[in-house]
Amino acid sequence: MFAVIKTGGKQYRVAANDLLKIEKLEANVGDIVEIGQVLAHGEGENVTFGAPFVDGALVTAEVVEQGKNRTVIAFKKRRRQNSRRKIGHRQLLTTVRISEILLGGAKPSKKAAAKPKAKAEAKAPEAKAEAAAEAKAEAAPKEAKAKKEAKAEAAPSEEAKAAPLFKAPKGEPDDLTVIKGIGPVAAKDLAEQGIVTFAQLAKLTDKDVAKIDEHMPFSADQIKDWREQAKELAKK
Repeated sequence: MFAVIKTGGKQYRVAANDLLKIEKLEANVGDIVEIGQVLAHGEGENVTFGAPFVDGALVTAEVVEQGKNRTVIAFKKRRRQNSRRKIGHRQLLTTVRISEILLGGAKPSKKAAAKPKAKAEAKAPEAKAEAAAEAKAEAAPKEAKAKKEAKAEAAPSEEAKAAPLFKAPKGEPDDLTVIKGIGPVAAKDLAEQGIVTFAQLAKLTDKDVAKIDEHMPFSADQIKDWREQAKELAKK
């Protein structure tokens, strides 16, 4: 007796004990697989065709090996275009031995191996949730410690940033906007850094000028020009 089966988009003529290489099936070596798409079956000249499959017909096969086919290379080149394309493909194959050809709804003598996939999938979300909860519980103390250390490290820098560059003298401040090039915004910035009088500007050293140039949005040339103007204003 023979049968014509369909699997992996291809048709095969098979008989009992035939070895056959078909497209990969999800099964382990030694498992029994059932192929229900039987297109035809017959014995000698008596052949029965399905429409498209024969009702109640079933073919069982034992998985012998899981492997790969030879590599097929597809190479394409366009003339005078400097264009080439090379693609390789290696088809996964399953080698099976046909066990039985069953008709009329007959049951196979060897049952297909039960796949515990559904059970594993049912447990997977629970295991995943438990793992996530444990990871979160372990990470919480570390995150709290890291935040505390980051806050402790950030505190001195914020204080240093808030501290002015110079100590403002006591008494009434001068109107620094009198100096050419110092507007209200620049005067406010200088006051925040402790520079509020002409005398302070006039006494700035080159080191002080470099410090202001580094920490404030004013160039060294600007500050030196303000210093010269402040010297004249401080004499009045």
